[in-house]
Amino acid sequence: MHTGDGGVMDADGFVYVVDRLKDMIVSGGENIYSAEVENAITQLPQVSMCAVVGVPDDQWGGRVHAVVVLRAGEALSAEALVAHCKTLIAGYKCPRSVEFRAEIPLSPAGKMLKYKLREPHWEGRARKVG
Repeated sequence: MHTGDGGVMDADGFVYVVDRLKDMIVSGGENIYSAEVENAITQLPQVSMCAVVGVPDDQWGGRVHAVVVLRAGEALSAEALVAHCKTLIAGYKCPRSVEFRAEIPLSPAGKMLKYKLREPHWEGRARKVG
């Protein structure tokens, strides 16, 4: 069965869904699940919503890019966000760039439209992702 989801199986044979395969970021040969990075970022009390996507990187092929919506009246620097992530996940999974926005595009069903966040970064590139 093909669902488009990526997962892991533990020693007892239980399968855990980790992320959508189309949202996986490949950077320097490492697979990075966007959901893992998003979970780290949304632990910050200043963050209302975030989306993590892969954007082109000439050295690594792709890099982690976070798009973040802050709660009303809150402030957060990109540096503080990345420092927080480094306490929770491996350094290579942490965002290399952070973009703060007022909103993230959503479908009528309320799902994040990550392709709209990726597209501008991949314009004019031979390799496209998602």
